[in-house]
Amino acid sequence: MSEEKKHKEETDYSEIKKEAMDGLSTKNDSKKTSLKFKKMDKKKTIAIAVAVGVILGGAILWKIVTKKQASSGNGQNVAADNAKAAENLGPQNSGNVSPITGIACENWNRRPIAVMQPSDVTARPASGFSDADMVLEMPVITASITRLMGVYVCGNPEDVGSMRSARHDFVHIAKGLDAIFVHWGRSSIEKFLEILNAGTIDDMNCNNDAGKSAGQYCYRKEGMPRGVDSGYAKFAKLLEGAKAFGYRMENKFVGYPHQADAPVAERPGGGHLRVAFAGDYATSYDYDKESNSYLRTWGGTADTDRNNGKRIAPKNVVVLFASSAQIEGQYNNVQLGDPWFDSSDTGESFYYLNGKEIKGSWKKDKSKVDSKLFFYDEGGQEIKFVPGQIWVEVLEPGQRLKWEPVQ
Repeated sequence: MSEEKKHKEETDYSEIKKEAMDGLSTKNDSKKTSLKFKKMDKKKTIAIAVAVGVILGGAILWKIVTKKQASSGNGQNVAADNAKAAENLGPQNSGNVSPITGIACENWNRRPIAVMQPSDVTARPASGFSDADMVLEMPVITASITRLMGVYVCGNPEDVGSMRSARHDFVHIAKGLDAIFVHWGRSSIEKFLEILNAGTIDDMNCNNDAGKSAGQYCYRKEGMPRGVDSGYAKFAKLLEGAKAFGYRMENKFVGYPHQADAPVAERPGGGHLRVAFAGDYATSYDYDKESNSYLRTWGGTADTDRNNGKRIAPKNVVVLFASSAQIEGQYNNVQLGDPWFDSSDTGESFYYLNGKEIKGSWKKDKSKVDSKLFFYDEGGQEIKFVPGQIWVEVLEPGQRLKWEPVQ
């Protein structure tokens, strides 16, 4: 708020208060006015008192509200308040639709299955991502190698893989989605071993070295270039295993709000988004007007699904900024609001949908492992995604993000 506007509001408030108080003090200052008050009937006197009270109360409330709005800055303070209130809200979508994509499907109420998958060039193309409701990618070594988590509600891919070891940064995100967490091994951070063995999240570990051993539901895929990339699972077997472990299969995640796709005539002609992970991990998206989606390129190659050859093309792309640092051995910690290592649980974000860029912030309550990861615009309101896949990229401050719109 400008100093001139602030001064005007304070002056207006003072004048309103002065006028109201002068009206009340006149009763004591003027004998003539006093006689008039005495001649008034009781109802009129009460009406005047109520009116004065409304004026004073309204002026004070108005001043408090405008002061709060001025202090909200870029919307992060408002977003934090909204996140606290929204934790108790019910479902964000109506009808039999995925809480993540907003698309109707047979499995709309099935609990999400979140699978850890690598970004290694030798493991590409990955299997399953074209069927994922959401994919989240972030660095697992500072400013270097990334790892991904595919989240499946509606889709039933034949295979998911390659599968790789878990990192603690993904557990609280999966927990916030009410997902069953599937991984092939885990990092050797001692605290993370405790987290998995404590049953913090319903998990399935294909490497049988922490959490719930689930190797019998996974397999090694022949023909992969190296052993570490050969870890796979038939998705149907993962569902079978989750049921055998007695995990709840009904989804309780409240979801993300949605809006309709913009009419074709209102969409821009194109756009290019560059997400500058290092080297072969660099990612870009080209907006396609007709499908209202973003065609994904990975390390300079069109990203496709090994299962079916489909081009990976999310309808929504989210880029979050969060600092990270090496914490133990080679392992990285990203400040995304986990309750174990993080001191920060909010930051800057950018959203790409309907061919446009929206600036905002993200929030995840680090005091609660199962809190939802919230996405907000600059005004502190939750982003309404268009129906379809959401792809989330997590960049470190200093890594480049560039959007080149085409009209």
